[in-house]
Amino acid sequence: MEKLFEIIHEDDELLVINKPAGLVCHPTKGDVYSSLISRVRLHLGTEAHPHLVNRLDRETSGVLVVGKTDAAARSLRKIWENRLVEKEYLALVHGRVETAQGSITAALGRDVGSRVAIKDCVCAEGAAAQTDFVVERCFTRAEGIFTLLRVMPHTGRKHQIRIHLAHLGHPIVGDKLYGGDEDLYLALVEDRLTPQQWEKLILPQQALHARAVRFQWQGQAVNFSADPEKWFVEFYAEGDA
Repeated sequence: MEKLFEIIHEDDELLVINKPAGLVCHPTKGDVYSSLISRVRLHLGTEAHPHLVNRLDRETSGVLVVGKTDAAARSLRKIWENRLVEKEYLALVHGRVETAQGSITAALGRDVGSRVAIKDCVCAEGAAAQTDFVVERCFTRAEGIFTLLRVMPHTGRKHQIRIHLAHLGHPIVGDKLYGGDEDLYLALVEDRLTPQQWEKLILPQQALHARAVRFQWQGQAVNFSADPEKWFVEFYAEGDA
């Protein structure tokens, strides 16, 4: 039987999962293993009505919180909506980020000039968004120079981290939509990515990992965290400082 997911924490109200890269949160086809929510229902049983509190893109791995009851889900959503949760990500980006730490404040909205309907961009009339980052390590590989960042988003806009880092001039390694050539995304969707395009991407998944979430729950401070997948760690561990 295929493993459903890695469980970080579970009690009567919460299920916290380390979502693997490449798995969508909601169903796109009939296979019960094809989405995270379907796997959660398999884990909890047919009588359960779980709610995903935070969402991660298909290719983003990491900590994802599930409310196992309606009441728990409502309380968790209020925490997220009121920005009472601290979120921490790890990102591998192209190039050497010269500043040890920084903050990106740039509004985000729909990219009306893109051929991809879901694509957003930095635009003055968009919704306010802020992303802080700290450089963890700069390193060199045969493919070029890269930086490992610890990233803390203060807002939760769609694709926020990916857009902000690309706007900074350091797109995430393997990002098919915001890496500078959106045809890579269209080729993926249309199942026509060539070996040359895969080589350009370097990694099969975008190198973004939801490392931790921290918030107050039932009067207690909770901290749920998960390490990135092996391919992610090996990418920077094998590089020369």
